[in-house]
Amino acid sequence: MKYGIVIFPSKPVQDEINSYRMRYDPHYDLIPPHVTLKEAFEADDETIYELITELKHIANDTDPFTLNVNKVRTFAPVTNTIYLKVEPIQELHDLADAMQSGKFPKNQTYSFVPHITIAQKLSQDEYSDVYGSLSMKDIQLEDKIDRFHLVYQLDNEVWTVYESFVFGKELV
Repeated sequence: MKYGIVIFPSKPVQDEINSYRMRYDPHYDLIPPHVTLKEAFEADDETIYELITELKHIANDTDPFTLNVNKVRTFAPVTNTIYLKVEPIQELHDLADAMQSGKFPKNQTYSFVPHITIAQKLSQDEYSDVYGSLSMKDIQLEDKIDRFHLVYQLDNEVWTVYESFVFGKELV
């Protein structure tokens, strides 16, 4: 099965971000707005059980933090993906780094850039128009983050939460 690890912002922040995504992101219906901590990877039940134990330890050792989302940016010329920049605080990098070590699959394709995708798979003309328009917007979102989520992909390609991990929570 295919899994990933993400942070979902609060509903008010998701609603704001979805106002852009519903028009420009073909994955809008597949997963809510999120920051990817660990990109998609394949794992069997035994491996996931081991990784869940690791994720509980990581969450237990992490304090809640504030996520600041601002500025429209792009990954061009690599891809025509447009995203909202998430300020790259140490806590985010520590989480992403922890999920590339130990028993976790070593599947990181690109360096970790904290972001929330708002547009992707655009033609060159669409990309130029959309990026030009969105880059003029003044976006300032702030959100308190106190958990991350292990998600998995269903047969219809929709991603759903497998388990959530609350920061600082005692191990059960």
